[in-house]
Amino acid sequence: MDNLSDTLKKLKITAVDRTEDSLEGCLDCLLQALAQNNMETSEKMQGSGILQVFASLLTPQSSCTAKVANVIAEVAKNEFMRIPCVDAGLISPLVQLLNSKDQEVLLQTGRALGNICYDSHSLQAQLINMGVIPTLVKLLGIHCHNAALTEMCLVAFGNLAELESSKEQFASTNIAEELVKLFKKQIEHDKREMIFEVLAPLAENDAIKLQLVEAGLVECLLEIVQQKVDSDKEDDIAELKTASDLMVLLLLGDESMQKLFEGGKGNVFQRVLSWIPSNNHQLQLAGALAIANFARNDGNCIHMVDNGIVEKLMDLLDRHVEDGNVTVQHAALSALRNLAIPVVNKAKMLSAGVTETVLKFLKSEMPPVQFKLLGTLRMLIDAQAEAAEQLGRNVKLVERLVEWCEAKDHAGVMGESNRLLSALIRHSKSKDVIKAIVQSGGIKHLVTMATSEHVIMQNEALVALALIAALELGTAEKDLESAKLVQILHRLLADERSAPEIKYNSMVLICALMGSESLHKEVQDLAFLDVVSKLRSHENKSVAQQASLTEQRLTVES
Repeated sequence: MDNLSDTLKKLKITAVDRTEDSLEGCLDCLLQALAQNNMETSEKMQGSGILQVFASLLTPQSSCTAKVANVIAEVAKNEFMRIPCVDAGLISPLVQLLNSKDQEVLLQTGRALGNICYDSHSLQAQLINMGVIPTLVKLLGIHCHNAALTEMCLVAFGNLAELESSKEQFASTNIAEELVKLFKKQIEHDKREMIFEVLAPLAENDAIKLQLVEAGLVECLLEIVQQKVDSDKEDDIAELKTASDLMVLLLLGDESMQKLFEGGKGNVFQRVLSWIPSNNHQLQLAGALAIANFARNDGNCIHMVDNGIVEKLMDLLDRHVEDGNVTVQHAALSALRNLAIPVVNKAKMLSAGVTETVLKFLKSEMPPVQFKLLGTLRMLIDAQAEAAEQLGRNVKLVERLVEWCEAKDHAGVMGESNRLLSALIRHSKSKDVIKAIVQSGGIKHLVTMATSEHVIMQNEALVALALIAALELGTAEKDLESAKLVQILHRLLADERSAPEIKYNSMVLICALMGSESLHKEVQDLAFLDVVSKLRSHENKSVAQQASLTEQRLTVES
């Protein structure tokens, strides 16, 4: 290794003289030493202070620049050398060199920057601020026939695209066009894989999604799906998954989704529809997720329901009832839930038998499936009294809901179960439904729901409880008492942070509870009059009026 010390000394001297031949000889020796033992050579270099010299050697005019950048790239493979490279001021001259016309200089410079900034978000952010993204995109366009340079650009994009701050810069370049152009030319799986790794993080940005759609990426993805769908080769299966996942990601942007929907007549939409009856689980999944994404506005939902999409999704779910694929179940239920949002679709979907299909998954033990199942039923019965009554009389369903209301490990399932219980009462206004819920032990959950941190859920609970008190107070009396409803209402009314609608509905409920002797006594014991009389001067008119009515009622009945 003494030779190395000599080389480093000589290099320092030569760096001042700028004798190109001598400089080149020293750099060759260094590269040789790094190839034999990178770590040890790097340590020696760090100790010698040579890195500071490199900053002055990175000039566009020198014929040795590519070799200097190559040495830096090799050294920066070691984690302990990255900060010293930054401290030696190498980043700025390297970034300048990205404007070089020399392809070897560009390649080694890209490698050096990539290795120095590897795994460091702060250094990558610095590169982004120095404007490397537009420069690299331009390079990709100019040197697309140079495989090594293309690969260097892709690796850089893959790293930089992970940072949120890069997305805006990428969106202002023609990256979408360049990547799609490159993608169309690639036949090798590995190269396509590299491009996919850049496309996925970029496609999370809505502006870039639209650019990718306009650049024709979707057609490429559909072609891959068609080519790979029947293959059982591992690479092909992986590529099919990546392509169909990326397709779904592109549909998450509102503009890109509408562009591909084309009023339901679009080629892309039609192709996606054909994935649903396929025998390939990955395509079934992507098809159902795509429909869920297309179903993000009322117009699309109405068009799809009128054109038979519901039957396709029900058939798909039927194929996955026994030991089915959980991700497909979840995706198909998501699509049905979204389709059920427009008012005009509810009755059509109910008469198509969607509830019967959905109820087949009541026995599922998978929280994501339970969550979507509950959401779908809740959307379907919104303002549909007959359907709400039919479901509310279904003892198996009500018992399962009460069980899920206690799913403390799964807040989403717990919340949706409570909301569906409340919805069954609110939309059916049926005594039979209330009785079924009382018998299954659901009352305590509705009372707890009234203390939720979400105003919308509190409100839904209070309205359901008021209906219970108005229609079936005798049946529910004991459960309301043991759930301490009166104390909770007192707390809600006394709390200044309670929303106006919560105060209003709490007072309506207090009046309804007067019909029960035991609950009436609780109301008297808790001095509700003081709290209510303060609310007569509430800034919200409805609250103030209801406070006057409640005060009269409490005074008369005391």
